[in-house]
Amino acid sequence: MEVFHQPLEICLTCIFWIYHKICYIWFNPVALGDLHNLTHFNVSYNLLSGAIPSIESITKFEPSAFFHNSGLCGAPLEVSCSASATTGKGKPKLSASAIVAIVAAALILTGVCLITIINMKARRRRRREDEAFVVESMPLVSTDSNVIIGKLVLFSKTLPSKYEDWETGTKALLHKESLIGGGTIGSVYRTSFEGGVSIAVKKLETLGRIRNQDEFEHEIGRLGSLQHPNLVALQGYYWSSSMQLILSEFVPNGNLYENLHGLSYPGTGTGAGNPELTWPRRFQIAVGTARPLMYLHHDCKPPVLHLNVKSTNILLDTNYEVKLTEYGLSRFLPLLDNYGLTKFHNAVGYVAPELAQSNRLSDKCDVYSFGVILLELVTGRKPVESSVANEVVVLYEYVRGIIERGAASDCFDRSLRGFAENELIQVMKLGLICTSEIPSRRPSMAEVVQVLESIRNGLGS
Repeated sequence: MEVFHQPLEICLTCIFWIYHKICYIWFNPVALGDLHNLTHFNVSYNLLSGAIPSIESITKFEPSAFFHNSGLCGAPLEVSCSASATTGKGKPKLSASAIVAIVAAALILTGVCLITIINMKARRRRRREDEAFVVESMPLVSTDSNVIIGKLVLFSKTLPSKYEDWETGTKALLHKESLIGGGTIGSVYRTSFEGGVSIAVKKLETLGRIRNQDEFEHEIGRLGSLQHPNLVALQGYYWSSSMQLILSEFVPNGNLYENLHGLSYPGTGTGAGNPELTWPRRFQIAVGTARPLMYLHHDCKPPVLHLNVKSTNILLDTNYEVKLTEYGLSRFLPLLDNYGLTKFHNAVGYVAPELAQSNRLSDKCDVYSFGVILLELVTGRKPVESSVANEVVVLYEYVRGIIERGAASDCFDRSLRGFAENELIQVMKLGLICTSEIPSRRPSMAEVVQVLESIRNGLGS
């Protein structure tokens, strides 16, 4: 490492020294007086202008050393500087040597910047390679007991870094007993290692628009660089020609859908919601979902679209803090045709109309889905339900109709206690704005976060 950096540092030092000297002499002609041992000096034919410095080491040379510089005046020339000023001949001009000096300085400075940028990128790349744990020939036992050899790359230092640990931990990695869920692009498994470390492993069932290993690794590397406290941390990946896995942190408290609708909790009966999901916690979940979406849309360059925001992708830790998952995976979604994505079969009610009808992608698609989440949190209802008469009830249409009749409180989840009615109404209205049919009428996620913060501080209206 030192062999690489030392010559570069010496090179940069030399460049800065030369650049400093050129600028110092050009902008400070008096500095020529420091050249005490000057024996040869000639600046003729350079279109120089101004007064020749009254320095013995310069004025000792013959007038021929200054010929054909019509703007120069003073000794040893016979041209008086006062006379030159009177006739206008002393008007300052850029000489050819000055232009050359400026261009040279600019080129040197540009070279310094380029070398610095290249060096910084090389250091970042080497640092990522040093931090990543890579096993090029990692055996993995699949569900059909076939051994697959592939490449394992880990981004997290909290995971085991010994080959033996992974060889043991992955033997039962994709068994049915380890299955904890399914998603749009694959199934999710849980694997544990000695010491209590657990990770979630998504087995991709399609590569979508990803065509080869280089594209896959580039996309995963981009997602692995995203960091936000409310995003599920991407911890690595596994690649082989027949199997691709995405490794991420395991979030222990299930997802929002399960906590609102789908599991049996002690003392509640089958299928009841989690009684611990109070309104303050639900509001915390709303803010905790909005912030990472704002980060993806506004802080990432280029912006990252989620395009699959739904309650099953909002994971909750033991403190009911949000961990948003499946972000930025749109390139892994299966193709509808050569120009668009498939409709989300298991996300009925969350998909923005422009995405479902014409595959028009924008950040406003995520805003629409988030609006449905807000309505889901307030009402405790699913995005789409069947009525007693077997009619399909779409949540945002149901809420809009009741609010227009002036009976907003009829929408509230009956299991909620100890809440401020006005706060729930404001959150519902924000949800309806986010689910506007016309994308341009929806707010940005940055604006959504501002509104939620104002509601929490009692300033909303």
